Amino acid sequence: MIRLFFSGSGSLAFLAALFYLPVAAADGMTLEDIASLQQVGQIAVSPDGEHIAYTQVIPRDLGTEDDGAAWSELRVIDPSGESRVFIGGEVNVRSIGWLPDSSAITFLDERKGDDHTTLYKLPVTGGEARRVATVGTGVQGYSFSPDGNRVALISQEPDPEDLEAQRDKGFTQIIYEEDWKPRRLWVVDIDDPRAEVDPLAIEGSVQRVQWSPAGDRLAVAVTPRQLVDDTLMFQRLRILDLEGREVGRIDNPGKLGDWSWSPGGDFIAFIGTESIHDTREGRLMVASGEGGEWTNLLPDLAGHVWHVDWRSEREIAFISYEGVEARLGVIDADGGNEVTLKQRDGLIFDSLSVSDGGRIVLGASTVEHPREIHAFEDGSVQRLTVSNEWLSERELARQEVVTYSARDGLEIEGLLVWPLDYREGQDYPLILAVHGGPEAHYSNGWLTSYNLPAHHAAAQGYFMFYPNYRGSTGRGVEFALTSQGRPAAEEFDDLVDGVDYLVERGLVDGERVGITGGSYGGYASAWGATYYSERFAAAVMNVGLSDKIAMLGTSDIPQELYLVHYLTWPWEDWDMYRKASPIYYASQARTPILILHGDADPRVDPTQSRILYRYLTLQDDPPPVRLVLYRGEGHGNRRAASRWDYSLRLMRWMDHYLKGDGGDPPDHRLDYGLD
Repeated sequence: MIRLFFSGSGSLAFLAALFYLPVAAADGMTLEDIASLQQVGQIAVSPDGEHIAYTQVIPRDLGTEDDGAAWSELRVIDPSGESRVFIGGEVNVRSIGWLPDSSAITFLDERKGDDHTTLYKLPVTGGEARRVATVGTGVQGYSFSPDGNRVALISQEPDPEDLEAQRDKGFTQIIYEEDWKPRRLWVVDIDDPRAEVDPLAIEGSVQRVQWSPAGDRLAVAVTPRQLVDDTLMFQRLRILDLEGREVGRIDNPGKLGDWSWSPGGDFIAFIGTESIHDTREGRLMVASGEGGEWTNLLPDLAGHVWHVDWRSEREIAFISYEGVEARLGVIDADGGNEVTLKQRDGLIFDSLSVSDGGRIVLGASTVEHPREIHAFEDGSVQRLTVSNEWLSERELARQEVVTYSARDGLEIEGLLVWPLDYREGQDYPLILAVHGGPEAHYSNGWLTSYNLPAHHAAAQGYFMFYPNYRGSTGRGVEFALTSQGRPAAEEFDDLVDGVDYLVERGLVDGERVGITGGSYGGYASAWGATYYSERFAAAVMNVGLSDKIAMLGTSDIPQELYLVHYLTWPWEDWDMYRKASPIYYASQARTPILILHGDADPRVDPTQSRILYRYLTLQDDPPPVRLVLYRGEGHGNRRAASRWDYSLRLMRWMDHYLKGDGGDPPDHRLDYGLD
């Protein structure tokens, strides 16, 4: 498509070569399609199992709406299976749940007249939402008592009046990692929500709360401080009475995932680790409702459990990720009678909600659609929502599960998305998509997003390859630990070995390979553009690492980096940190690299991108390099404009260097096509 750009009255028109608005194959997905994709967000089945509340995530239309994050509507599926909007439009409903008697949906929102985030309820029969309660600086989490008469609310305390007065005078300095405020827990009477109630005297900062089924205790996840490192590594379960006194504890080591009381309150199932050095929570544990020791119910699982709920007093429902697939299973609280309820290739469960009567509702994606609501009934899984009817009109690319051997013989899995126009005997350009973490993995479901636009790339004649390199989850604890303490070593060799596998199959042109990814995937992209520069013709690095020494000193997760990634501090092994840093190899870089980063990223400080940019541009013969910083964005883009800009720049960079003439970077300006 030829677009014209005018820089003022009477100016000459620049040709389309300076600007970029992508066009996909006639029946494939466009970047505009990807930007408009809707999907189901949070899911909560009512306790009686009759209704399903959920949020619908709706991207903003930049042609008609102000920029910002996607909207989040509240919708409900009734017993007949019909879905209707309860709260729609330009809204952001979140943290949905139910009153224990199933009479009303509960949610958090900040509506007209609210000073901060408030807990609301909305009758399942419809009508107006009513305020329930708010405390502190706004509700951040909640749990109702079984009789529905009280609610436990999590919030931070307001600043003292003298501090507010100082800030009004301009004293807004930040005392780094010292002026944090703990999150407190209030227990509020629903009939008198405005009554003065003091927070419970709990040592530490409260992250999550669940009221016991008997109504006499609270299970609370507590951290020593309200810092990200603590919330990742040091959440511990405490059992409290209603006055806040500790009556039991579960001293789980390391990371903590989902957890839930059994219907009778005798047990707590939780997802945790067996060592503080495990890279990711993923073990299904059960402990007494009084606290104490726990039992690993699936000690031999070659995968990771990330979702858990109780189907009955003795039976636990769970979702495990095994390889690139997902499994819905149940197991008794004593570890017996494990049964797989559903496992189907290409059906990826990613959320779980169970009613009091045992009805199982799931969020799931497939290779044909993003997350939708599914229900497990009568031995089968039925899809209940259709968020993007127009997807049926698009030709979607073939998606293949591939397995290859790394150079040391370790088996690696990945997912390959094929070009729509594939012809036997012809080789194609490849975009290698590297996941973050590295304690994460790709599943054989929907893979297309604003930063990894697989179906658009396929329509443009690319292969896209998503490898689960060593250190990924989904293959069990042992596999996840194979790269621990060895950053950028065998784990990134696995990426190159995957490319070689595809070249040897006669699918990919080894001279036209690009690499991209975010966070740890951005680190891999920087590694591909420096250490492995001879292997990649283009790189797009997103919120990535370039200097391991500076990374640990500027990130908000230094303990997590030490305990589950490096296992050593820089001053104990400067050489390892230096040689695992892409900037160490800047002088050998020849790969054109586009560097993208949110300028408010607390996880990977944007100096990581600035350092790489500066080191590369200071070389005598620098490669093509561009740095783009997104104002106000953090560890990944949330705003519609930032996402659209990212998608355009990613594909233009790949097209320019993998399909075009290359050379100097394309013009830094874009035509966004919004007129």
